[in-house]
Amino acid sequence: MDNHFNKVSPSFDLFNSEFVPGCRVIDIFPNRFSFHLFSKCNEDNFKSQIHQLDGLTIKFLSNLSHALIIIDASIKNNIATSISHVHIHNKPLTKTLHHIVHIMSIKAELFAIRCGINQATNSTCISKIIIITNLIHAVKKIFNPSSHPLQDHVAIILKELRIFFSHHQENSIDF
Repeated sequence: MDNHFNKVSPSFDLFNSEFVPGCRVIDIFPNRFSFHLFSKCNEDNFKSQIHQLDGLTIKFLSNLSHALIIIDASIKNNIATSISHVHIHNKPLTKTLHHIVHIMSIKAELFAIRCGINQATNSTCISKIIIITNLIHAVKKIFNPSSHPLQDHVAIILKELRIFFSHHQENSIDF
């Protein structure tokens, strides 16, 4: 009998400290992250949002302790492309571009988010991270404590955020 399917997959690590109630990032640091949703209801709202985004970008890029991350991912012809740009004080820190074949789009999106967060949190002087993305559905998976097949990526992202939030009580991230 073939038993290769009778093992625990690392994707469902329910005993990982990042998923234990009371020890989760959402439980320990509930005020350190926020979501700013955009909706394109009408042309005036769209122009207002673009103007706010421009102002936010200028404000963030003028501060040495802020990191701006722009993330996107898409699939075309069964090839996923994920890209993340990390800027600190108006200087591009990294641009990461990955092409992956035969992958779910949500996994490519989480990978792009993970790369961006990893690059920004590696800089010890950063206290505020803002992520601009149209992948908010993937971002919300990170903070969803229920079990899902992408927990391997989520656990790594949450571990990086836990370390980042623990460095200083002012550290935060906005999506």
